[in-house]
Amino acid sequence: METKVEQLRRVTAATCRAIARRDDVIVSFEENRTVQSGHKIRIRAPAHDPDSQEIARVRGDADTSALRLAHHDPRLHNALAPVDEMARAIFDVLEQVRYEALGARWMDGIAVNLARSLENHCHASELDVVTQREPRQLTEAMRLLAREVIEDSPPPDDARQFARLWREFLLPEIGQLLPELSLAIRDQSAFAMASRTILGKLGFSTESADAREDTKAELQDDDDGEPAQAPESRSGDAPPDINPLDTVETLDGSIDDPGSTETPWDKPDIDDEQQAHDSTEDNDEQRALHVFTHNEPTAQAYHVYAAEFDEVVEAPDICDTQELARLRLQLDRELAMLQRVVGRLANRLQRRLLAKQARSWDFDQEEGLLDTARLARVVANPTYSLSYKREKETPFRDTVVTLLIDNSGSMRGRPITLAAISADVLARTLERCAVKTEILGFTTRTWKGGRPQEYWLEAGKKPNPGRINELRHVIYKAADMPWRRARKNLGLMLREGLLKENIDGEALLWAHQRLLARSEQRRILMVISDGTPVDDSTLSANSHDYLERHLHQVIDYIENESPVELLAIGIGHDVTQYYRRAVTLVDAEQLSGTMMEELANLFDSKPGFSLK
Repeated sequence: METKVEQLRRVTAATCRAIARRDDVIVSFEENRTVQSGHKIRIRAPAHDPDSQEIARVRGDADTSALRLAHHDPRLHNALAPVDEMARAIFDVLEQVRYEALGARWMDGIAVNLARSLENHCHASELDVVTQREPRQLTEAMRLLAREVIEDSPPPDDARQFARLWREFLLPEIGQLLPELSLAIRDQSAFAMASRTILGKLGFSTESADAREDTKAELQDDDDGEPAQAPESRSGDAPPDINPLDTVETLDGSIDDPGSTETPWDKPDIDDEQQAHDSTEDNDEQRALHVFTHNEPTAQAYHVYAAEFDEVVEAPDICDTQELARLRLQLDRELAMLQRVVGRLANRLQRRLLAKQARSWDFDQEEGLLDTARLARVVANPTYSLSYKREKETPFRDTVVTLLIDNSGSMRGRPITLAAISADVLARTLERCAVKTEILGFTTRTWKGGRPQEYWLEAGKKPNPGRINELRHVIYKAADMPWRRARKNLGLMLREGLLKENIDGEALLWAHQRLLARSEQRRILMVISDGTPVDDSTLSANSHDYLERHLHQVIDYIENESPVELLAIGIGHDVTQYYRRAVTLVDAEQLSGTMMEELANLFDSKPGFSLK
């Protein structure tokens, strides 16, 4: 009979091959630390009777190694990696965050395994007792900070104070550069260049090994007999007098704390013979995406004062099952009064979508359905074979639709009720047509600030602090979740106390990044909002158009640079000043019909960046 350890090893090995998309992956379990070399993965063997923490460690080890095989090109990485030991350690860990984030976006199970593995690592490293910054912590700090930006997830509980300690130090230097990492996540080359820019901003030399060899060759070829001059600083290198770490005497180049235990976060071995292997990347996403700050002055560029209190939550995490059921019942009562009207609109949209999927015929076939127009020919000659027709499918691009719904206080009442009803009906309708639908909401955790504002006040109210509120982004229905499993979640929009303030720019970017991680060929983002972004705490501490300007920048980036198709529906307010393709509704009762009509028009039009 198979033991628990044997089953864990067998399932882990199979999972590694599936994630890496390679049948030649060899997985072994050894007593030493987890390493990965070429197509061989060696995982630190689990205990004889592993507990849940040990199982999480093994799964996290395996997922990290497999994702590295799937999404990492070691030759490209080595060519761009800096020679400086500490800079190389940070460069390596940023790349690890990149390919782990791709896996976390791909599968929720991978995200859970990696998160638990990180929790174990932070606990073993005793980051919760760190009270002051030390140079050897910089690699760990950059890992947590980059993960916050790329995966939009806070650090583990044991590392929150540690992350805050370093965030206050690093964000003034590199805060405006971090979004570029998130935007370039699917392009390893662009991501590496963004990492080098960040390293240069921190004062590290970004000279690569290839560049150093070229310089040595040039100096050896110099026959004039004069002393060789040092090469000029390359692009991305920062002048030595701006190093923010100059106050520290030494920099520890090792990745790991010598006192910490072995973990999957140890620096992996690099095999130059490994080939890049990622056949699922969309061609549109291979382009290096541009950051959207438009080179604004640092004081005016959009940034976040304290992101550790932000949260991305699923609906069941906000309230218990019993309350969700009660709210769903309330939504069903509202839906019953509009069922006939909304039902007709849904059927109309369904017919239009299905008509596009299969709407023509091939005639004179040897088999298929009998062509009634050829009955005379059949009567005249029953042996004549070309009397059938077959339905011909028109190419219909695999599609995913995201509904991003404003959950601000100004949506309270009829607007949010109709938004929930429309989202519910639309999700059901599109599911019948094999179009996946994601339903997201955005608000804040508190009114007028919260803990970020408290910290800002305690720090002396420094000017231009950036966004000083706690975001709450809600996942009502993931794209891969069937409607029947998510139906209860949609009632949460009717919950008293959920709707607070709206910071549209960051919410739009969050929904957009989730869409980019999807494999569908066509991605549509529909925003339902009632106007201008408003957060009293942020606007009172920054310029009056701080949030609005950032929203313009994000929309401009998506509409002009992204493969995602964007449209917006404004309820009671004109949103055409922000979005190129937008509809404004004076009466919220028109929401369902407008949503379905606009989606139908999108499917009828040719997809592309220009939606005029």
